[in-house]
Amino acid sequence: MPCHPRRDLSLPFKANADCRHRIPKQRFRATNWSEYDAGLRGRGSLTVCFTDAAISAWKAEPRTTRGGQPRYSALAITTALTLRAVFRLALRQTEGLIGSIIALLGLDLAVPDHSTLSRRAETLEMLRSHHGSRPVHLLDV
Repeated sequence: MPCHPRRDLSLPFKANADCRHRIPKQRFRATNWSEYDAGLRGRGSLTVCFTDAAISAWKAEPRTTRGGQPRYSALAITTALTLRAVFRLALRQTEGLIGSIIALLGLDLAVPDHSTLSRRAETLEMLRSHHGSRPVHLLDV
């Protein structure tokens, strides 16, 4: 069938198949399978640890101005919001995740609730960078 500038819309999609340009699918060929396999396993690795400095900085410092006292430091809110972004969670799910991590680590820390996370997220600036294949330290205290 010859190529025509105007296609007849009553014809099926494959009627003008010989006129379409084919882009070949790119093929990735792994040359070092052991390194490739280790890299895939490393993508799913998650290590969570709280340093003593992070534990002591979890609670907010008392405010000297008028108004209510904050319970959680910017570090606590940033930790929760970073884990929320990494796992693409809703705020209530983030609250549950932080609570379970703190419980698994055996720490005696208060968990920020979802409304606090929402309210404080507006005022915090989050870390936005891509680190490639090396481990990412979310919070350095």
